Amino acid sequence: MRFSNKALVVSALISGIAFSCEQKRSPFDVSPAESMDPSRLEEPFPVVQLPEGIDMESPIWKGIDLSPKPPVVPLSANEQKKSFVLHPGYQIDPVLSEPQIKEPAAIQFDGNGRMYVLELRTYMQDLDANGELLPTSQISRWEDLDDDGVYETGTVFLDSLVFPRYVVPFGPNSILSMESNEDHVYKYTDTDGDGQADKKELFASGLGRSGNVEHQTSFLTWTLDNWMYSTYNSKRIRWTPNGVVIQEPSGNPWGQWGVTQDNYGQQWFQDGAGGVPQGFQFPIVYGNFSVKGGLKEGFREPFSLVKLFDFQPGMQEAKPDGSLRNVTGAAGNDVFRGDRLPADLVNQYIYGEPVGRIIRRIETEKVEGLSYLQNVYREEQSEFIQSTDPLFRPVDMATAPDGTLYIVDMYRGIIQEGEWTQDGSYLRTKIQQYQMDDVIGNGRIWRLSYEGMPRNTEKPRMYDETSAELVKHLEHPNGWWRDMAQQIMVMRQDKSIAPALEEMANNSENELARIHAIWTLEGLGELKAELVQSLVKDSSPKVQMQAMRAGETLYKYGNKSLAEIYREGTKDPNVDVALQALLSAYILNIDEVESLIQSTMKFNSANGIQVIGAQLLEKMEEARKVANTKFAPEEQALFVQGKSIFDSYCSTCHGPKGLGSPAGEGKLIAPAFSGSPRIQGHPEYAVKTLLHGLTGDIEGKMYEGVMIAMNSNDDKYIASVISYIRNDFGNSGSFVTPEYVAKIRQETADKEGMYTYEELSAGIPKALTALDTWKATASSTALRGVGSTRDASYGFSFKGWKTDGNQEAGMWFQVELPEAKILTEVQFDSGNEEFPVEYQVLVSNDGTEWTAVTKEIGLPGVNSSSWDATEAFKYLKIQTTQSGDKAWFMKNLTLFAR
Repeated sequence: MRFSNKALVVSALISGIAFSCEQKRSPFDVSPAESMDPSRLEEPFPVVQLPEGIDMESPIWKGIDLSPKPPVVPLSANEQKKSFVLHPGYQIDPVLSEPQIKEPAAIQFDGNGRMYVLELRTYMQDLDANGELLPTSQISRWEDLDDDGVYETGTVFLDSLVFPRYVVPFGPNSILSMESNEDHVYKYTDTDGDGQADKKELFASGLGRSGNVEHQTSFLTWTLDNWMYSTYNSKRIRWTPNGVVIQEPSGNPWGQWGVTQDNYGQQWFQDGAGGVPQGFQFPIVYGNFSVKGGLKEGFREPFSLVKLFDFQPGMQEAKPDGSLRNVTGAAGNDVFRGDRLPADLVNQYIYGEPVGRIIRRIETEKVEGLSYLQNVYREEQSEFIQSTDPLFRPVDMATAPDGTLYIVDMYRGIIQEGEWTQDGSYLRTKIQQYQMDDVIGNGRIWRLSYEGMPRNTEKPRMYDETSAELVKHLEHPNGWWRDMAQQIMVMRQDKSIAPALEEMANNSENELARIHAIWTLEGLGELKAELVQSLVKDSSPKVQMQAMRAGETLYKYGNKSLAEIYREGTKDPNVDVALQALLSAYILNIDEVESLIQSTMKFNSANGIQVIGAQLLEKMEEARKVANTKFAPEEQALFVQGKSIFDSYCSTCHGPKGLGSPAGEGKLIAPAFSGSPRIQGHPEYAVKTLLHGLTGDIEGKMYEGVMIAMNSNDDKYIASVISYIRNDFGNSGSFVTPEYVAKIRQETADKEGMYTYEELSAGIPKALTALDTWKATASSTALRGVGSTRDASYGFSFKGWKTDGNQEAGMWFQVELPEAKILTEVQFDSGNEEFPVEYQVLVSNDGTEWTAVTKEIGLPGVNSSSWDATEAFKYLKIQTTQSGDKAWFMKNLTLFAR
């Protein structure tokens, strides 16, 4: 990622952009076809040949028609508008389009109503995805300053990005984002108010994954429970006032492109290739549950008006008329929660199916605690929104501050990643037949409105409002206003509003306002056990359930007396309440929870209790099996001993769930371990802390307790505690051996007194962040999939670097730093098979004269090599010293320096 020297600001004179004064046409009236080669419209049209060696009798190819066809022609936004088929009363209008934006894939609104647009400008610019990982994507920000409903004023907030995964507004002039093939989420801030981010800070790590660009983490989303969820990750993360981003395990979301929530905090994840929503039964933190018939019969059948047979499953998924038989490429989702569309749409799930060129509307039927989904228009054989334009590609949608629904339309020919458009593929032939690969670089954002329900023209100004003013927004009929007000109040940590929130939670006539008040109190650290105990007896089952969920936080911080509300809750005659109590008891692992589940199943015959109860018992049995096999025997021994020590000693200050124990007034006795970069970082930090103690502030934050020296305990004791806290509470780190502790103990034997944080951190090897200014080269570099280049710098990411052929002695991977550093350690992950047989690490100051500092035997998985260093070097080289029968692979290469 690079910062531009100057933000590109688009003037309010939208009608004149890119056009002469004589024309003064709106961009909505200009067709992309005007800038395309007109010869594509001339006959003869391309003759597409069948790939060699295909089986014409296979279900994929049988019946295919590749006769020459006229090309698909892009329309202006106003012409495209005529292609939509809407239900009575609805209307759709563009609010932003090309050339101002290109390849939009997602939108988010900040607390002042400004719209951030994620522009994936390298997505499928040709059939082979060439250049897809070039750093040319961006995030722009847009406003409607003249109140005409069109977003005419914008700025490039962040540019030079490698296929960014999401944009999350995070306070005034700040966003969160992550690039493809990376593991780190960064916070980007505009500090001088010029509309462009100029500050980059690490926010969280451990959320990335490798794979093609359609199969990586997306849509980090702050939800009602003050946690953030994303696709693919079986974990959730949470910002805390002390700056630590904590993590907890969750179920597998199975989502691909889209995360949203309903009015009651139920998350929905949008599957891609499966074409259906996921995770909609219960909040994903409780795990995954299988419900027979959760998708009703016929749910997967789309009703598309585009009949080009142009989808990768081929002829086997085509209806006789050429339209799509089953949903296959869904993207983007929203539970509509606005107030300027019909009330029957509120809290219903909406998602895009860009392969079918449709937007689907889903109704949920709740039966005995379980959810069952169906297309609202199934009987009519229709969809919520249809289009006859083959280029309509809905990839995201969002409830807007104005109370309507916004739809992101990539408006392009290809809507499938390059893995599925290669030579010999069915889809490639259909793209070529209609010349769809020509249509790139466009994109529209639409507003769906309803006759007689004008959009809300009140502009949010939440960043400028007092906390007391924000409390009032919790009663707003538009869920976007409630969500954003809650988030801002939680981030401000202004505890003076707690009495007003308690009053709202207890007495408001607005059920949704009461629920948001509960969670805002929870986020402020001001939720009291007495309020939870009162609200679990409320007349509203929804309020009861939210009080139980919010009460989980208090239990995790040590209030075990709340276990009784969950035991009693399982007896509630309302099956939804009883189920919530059961789920909370399970996730908190309260005493004798297994017996509680069994007894609840015995006395409550509701299908939800029986189905979910049985699966909870299965999960508990499976967890017992996994616990015995998750780690190697010697690691398991350290983990078990460490947990025993932690539970009996450390948890008093650090909290039973590693979240820190409250000390009153929002303070903690000791720091949280969950998600802590200090704990998950270099193990030397934790070892030195336990050996010699730590006093004073930590990164500017004071804690009530003091970490005393534990050096009277033996090396195994200290190794086990550190190994445990590095591998529980959502953390994942290397184990620490007693031998390593002994080494540090000997090296610091002369240390007198406790460390201060400044003293300790100054001597700990720190992981260096790979920057654009680093230069990576290698003796051999293989291509790493469709759209990749022979770029050695992939070694720093999840995508990884690999030799082009089997490893040979003398092969090397070299890093040139912009300035010399005192390098002390290198780590990389080689997977289970393609690790170096043997390697050495060398350093240099000129790239010519090299000094070997260590030699190692390669291992499956993470390889680590360290050495004593006092001199700074600019170059580092990893070189194989033996040949092998497999390639040499490295990902997540990390350099450490003192």
